[in-house]
Amino acid sequence: LMVWLRRTTHYLFIVVVAVNSTLLTINAGDYIFYTDWAWTSFVVFPISQSTMLVVGAIYYMLFTGVPGTATYYATIMTIYTWVAKGAWFALGYPYDFVVTPVWIPSAMLLDLTYWATRRNKHAAIIIGGTLVGLSLPIFNMINLLLVRDPLEMAFKYPRPTLPPYMTPIEPQVGKFYNSPVALGSGAGAVLSVPIAALGAKFNTWTYRWMA
Repeated sequence: LMVWLRRTTHYLFIVVVAVNSTLLTINAGDYIFYTDWAWTSFVVFPISQSTMLVVGAIYYMLFTGVPGTATYYATIMTIYTWVAKGAWFALGYPYDFVVTPVWIPSAMLLDLTYWATRRNKHAAIIIGGTLVGLSLPIFNMINLLLVRDPLEMAFKYPRPTLPPYMTPIEPQVGKFYNSPVALGSGAGAVLSVPIAALGAKFNTWTYRWMA
């Protein structure tokens, strides 16, 4: 019974985090979010995505103890988000309206850290968490630059839940921050470490609750 409860708690946590990351992506990663708040929104986006990725990925990786499971978790997040995009498509939006974040390369760095340090949990938290926070904004800026006419799409397909004060405006590049990637990487690297530690603690708590 205890083994069954422990496994159920484990899989429930994975599903909850993965689903929440999908919802977070839809709310923070579509064209509207990028364009109406200009490039400054990109700072918020990588912080939210890197922290959501690292908390679930390190939990899953430490639970199994096998390097590679963080990448597997990021793949789950990616698949969930691609499936969720179908709901927007059913409402008449183009399928590429929601920009799916590039999680997998950052999760691979977390796995490589865990493998290279011979499964050292603390190294995974500190080094792996830092690498996730640093790398995710870089990968996602490349992802964003490949998006087809984001401002035009924002005007053509506004979100039905979009409040009036968030009407798309012309991006003011460099108005607030000259380098959203650098700022996002710096903030993400700092915040991903304590969030990674929280994910590792969740793993400990799971065993403790089910003991």
